[in-house]
Amino acid sequence: MISSNHDPGCGGTVDLGQSCREAGRLPMTSAESVVFVVDDDKSVRDSLERLLTSVGLTVEVFPSAQAFLRRPRPDSPGCLVLDVRLPGLSGLDLQRELAGADAPLPIVFLTGHGDIPMSVRAMKAGAVEFLTKPFREQDLLDAIHQAMERDRTSRRERQELAELRRRYDTLTPREREVMGGIVAGQLNKQIAAHFGTSEATVKEQRGQVMVKMQAGSLAELVKFAARLSVPRSEAGGT
Repeated sequence: MISSNHDPGCGGTVDLGQSCREAGRLPMTSAESVVFVVDDDKSVRDSLERLLTSVGLTVEVFPSAQAFLRRPRPDSPGCLVLDVRLPGLSGLDLQRELAGADAPLPIVFLTGHGDIPMSVRAMKAGAVEFLTKPFREQDLLDAIHQAMERDRTSRRERQELAELRRRYDTLTPREREVMGGIVAGQLNKQIAAHFGTSEATVKEQRGQVMVKMQAGSLAELVKFAARLSVPRSEAGGT
């Protein structure tokens, strides 16, 4: 179990998180971030809640996976500190269920009975860390910091992709075809020949693509197309 008053990494007997915080070794946190703790041991939940709130994190605790699943999650960065062995749905079962979500939470696993196959399974499924109780408080805080950064990055990438899709949806069918030809490396006259239209028309459509996609350069448009997986066939690309 997590120790409530001793951190080997900082030395001595201290209040939870106090010594590490004074040493300036705690990662930066965000008030809007939420750490969800799922553990059937109340003493562990209480200890973790004290530790995490002491470094400025918002914490929500749950005694079971089922209780966690019943709670609607806020739309904010977060991570899940999850015990492996739980009554009913196990931690690994919960990890598998969350993997199918649109925005799965990064998970830091805790266990008092971990083994190598179990930890390998959890890590292969995307867990950030697998800590065995008792663990150093700083190791947990570092793992949570890493998990939060992973979630922020994932959220930012999803938002950027959603915005790119929104821009792409504003293109006409022909503009999408022209875009595919552009990113395939075709010249305006090649695209025009393929569609049986004038080069001036393709040039105008190309300009509309750049404006609507908010691309400042051909290289940026190619990058956008790669993220959107724009098929070259839409422009008759080869």
